[in-house]
Formats: sequence, C-alpha cells, structure tokens
Amino acid sequence: MKENESVEAFIVELGSVAPKRYSYSEIKKLTNSFTEKLSQGGYGSVFKGELPDGHVIAVKVLNKSKGDGQEFINEVASISRTSHVSIVTLIGVYHERSRRALIYEFMTSGSPDKFIYHQGSVERSHQLEIKTLFEIVVGIARGLEYLHRGCNTRILHFDIKPHNILLDESLCPKISDFGLAKLCKTKESIVSMTGARGTVGYTAPEVFC
Repeated sequence: MKENESVEAFIVELGSVAPKRYSYSEIKKLTNSFTEKLSQGGYGSVFKGELPDGHVIAVKVLNKSKGDGQEFINEVASISRTSHVSIVTLIGVYHERSRRALIYEFMTSGSPDKFIYHQGSVERSHQLEIKTLFEIVVGIARGLEYLHRGCNTRILHFDIKPHNILLDESLCPKISDFGLAKLCKTKESIVSMTGARGTVGYTAPEVFC
C-alpha cells in the first residue's frame, strides 16, 4: 500500500510534465489484448499496440514483483523531463497498485544488438555498414550530451548498452530504459552513489573506483 501511495504521489507531483495516464482496459484495447509480444526480459514484457489515431506504440508491462516501484519512478521522472531527437518519447503510463506499464513510441528497427551479436545469422541486406554504425554512435553521443548538459536537471543514465538503444525506420538511434537513471543538479561535478549501477561489461570503470 505504501509503495502504491509513493508512486501515486510522485505522478501527481510531476504536474504539467506528467505523461498521459491510461487505464488497464485502455491498454488492453490498444494492444488487442496483448496479442503481439515484441520482447521479454527481467523487467517484464513489451507489446506492440496502436493508438486510435493510427500511431503504432510499444507498451512495456513491468513485472508485478519489480521492487518498490523505484525503477518505474526513475524512468518516468527522467524521460518526462526530456525532449530530444535521440531520446525515446514516453507517450503515457499506467499505474494501479502493483501493476505498471509505460507506453512509448514504436521503433521499427528494434535495438542494434541483433546486428552486433548475430552477424553470422543476419542476412547481408540487414547488416550495418561502418558509416551507419558511426552515425548510430554519434546519435547516441548527442543524446548523452543532451542528458548531461542540455536538460534543466542533469540525467545520468547508468545503463547504456545495445539493448537499451532503439532504432527507427531510418536507423536513427534513441536512448531508452531509464530505470537506473539518476537525476542530478546541473552544477554538481561529483555524483555520490551507494552502490554500482548498470550492466557488467558496459559499466563505466570509474564507478568501481
């Protein structure tokens, strides 16, 4: 109950920057009863959906047992403050007791990990050229620069990896998954942490110093 109240209070506190709220019945209708699953992981599952105006969306349904709601709060708090071509757009949220979902714009080309880790099994027509890979990296860097320097509240993502980058139909990258993000004051040059965050193999080495 306390967890539910803290999440509810947080959403109310966001005020004008809060994303649109959806009911469970609305999400069920948008996803055609969760028919088309795009992916599944430790966080939950992502389903393809469509808004009444025809826009295709991705609905990220979080596991009910996912902690105390802090990752949900982190993600909404971070992404609600952003507006950049290299940051995925949060369209709306659903929250009721222990059930939560995030509604995002749909990225047609998925994440680049399928190009990186499955080169041998990917058709030549779907392999990425060096020029395209370079443009993806530059796009990610611009997104990170915006998060670190372009927002009124500085945002540290803490989990940049291929799985958390999404590509649109033109293979332009957008940073996603802000569940481990930390909000910092713009003038802070040193960030204190109680423990390491991120994924082993992708975490910045200075985190362990």
